[in-house]
Amino acid sequence: MAKKPSTSPRAKPAAVEVEVRPRATVGQVSDLSTAASYLYDRVDLERVPPTRATRDAYKLDRMRAILKELDNPQDAVRMVHVAGTKGKGSTCEMIATALEACGYAVGLFTSPHLVDVRERIRLNRQLIGVDEFVALTKRIGKAAAKVEAAHGEATFFELLTAMGFVYFADQAVDVAVIEVGLGGLLDCTNVITPEVCAVTTIGFDHMQILGDTLEEIAAQKAGIFKPGVPAVVIQQDAKILKVFREVAAARGSPIEVVGDDIDFSYRFEWQAGAGPTARVCLTTERSNYDHVPVPLKGEHQALNCGLALAVLDKLSERGFACPEAKVAKGLAMTVLPGRFEMAVNTPRVLLDGAHNPESMRALIKAIGAYVQYDSLVVVFGIAADKDIDTTLKALAAGADKVIFTQAGNNRRAAKPADLQRRYSELCGKMSQTTESFKDAFDLALRAVGRDDLICVTGSFYIVGEAKILIAERLAAKAGRR
Repeated sequence: MAKKPSTSPRAKPAAVEVEVRPRATVGQVSDLSTAASYLYDRVDLERVPPTRATRDAYKLDRMRAILKELDNPQDAVRMVHVAGTKGKGSTCEMIATALEACGYAVGLFTSPHLVDVRERIRLNRQLIGVDEFVALTKRIGKAAAKVEAAHGEATFFELLTAMGFVYFADQAVDVAVIEVGLGGLLDCTNVITPEVCAVTTIGFDHMQILGDTLEEIAAQKAGIFKPGVPAVVIQQDAKILKVFREVAAARGSPIEVVGDDIDFSYRFEWQAGAGPTARVCLTTERSNYDHVPVPLKGEHQALNCGLALAVLDKLSERGFACPEAKVAKGLAMTVLPGRFEMAVNTPRVLLDGAHNPESMRALIKAIGAYVQYDSLVVVFGIAADKDIDTTLKALAAGADKVIFTQAGNNRRAAKPADLQRRYSELCGKMSQTTESFKDAFDLALRAVGRDDLICVTGSFYIVGEAKILIAERLAAKAGRR
């Protein structure tokens, strides 16, 4: 007999475990479990294998129709909009914690989640409450049902985005920081008119949807630029910056590049017990952020921190008070689960959702800079539509042993055997495979000694499974004491 489907807020179980059953309706929503079931029964573009035809699913008319039924809550909130291939989540977190320390009520909308779907909607770092989440699921679901005949069924991400907008409006936040889900131009978050737009580093990702060249991808990301709304971007490849400036000029969006148009620098200091610690400087006519400590590890995080400071500078131009001392205090509070997170100390287990070549290169570099170890054992799983070959080459530069696996709740996951074959062909290295993360993790535990390091990476879904398994085992261990 097929197993009963899970109704936890984490995610739907693997396809092989789901029995045929009627799809959940909004009328059945009564608690967190049924709210999660309703949402996960919608089309989830984060979990289906993308194709060229999938591009048709990315359009804004349905999102606008849903929000109109909800009295356009996005227009009642001042917002910051952040796009990019790598680092947008880190940048959003740093902006949000800095603004909170400056005394503002700050909404934060990010994706994906690791353990609990409510992670995506937060107010001053606190997850949206269970009661609010359930009530808003009903409210958003009813609004979506009214436009379904004309616009088709709303997706999982559209419903959650609308929920975030309504929640932030209901809570009368001072500002909300909104992370783009995919791309920018046609992402359903792109119905807002923010105070500031920001774009992080651009790389090859979601090419079936966004395009085959960096220029095409950059144009999609720059699709969040709005007339009269200042845009700040990270310094990067000249051909990408050329696209940014062209799109900004066409949209009437004043644009500045951190490090080119905005005075920015960073340096590293060695601190005993902490390794290299970055400090950044950013100076404008309004702001003087001098040697501000970067709260997250890695050289790439210094660049993201610079972008966050540039956003705060633009907000100060638009009436927000962002003094250096309070900003530095807020940045120090930044916590980013699933990004260079040392989840266990004995044996050491590092979690990082590096899912593209740029992120993997940054991870391997950061591990070398911040962690001393004898051998690096990597548990790796990734979505099939990613730039797998280039990511595997970056992984091979640092990994001593690799165990390929796959997330149990993601139909986009690449098959472990295929990953192993490609890894062997590209790098000439041996590896192992398992069909489940639990088996891969147990295999890694058996392979390491006291001074070795386990790194779980390649996908936020893999990292999410790791966090759940680790929490369960720590709780069981504590219960036996």
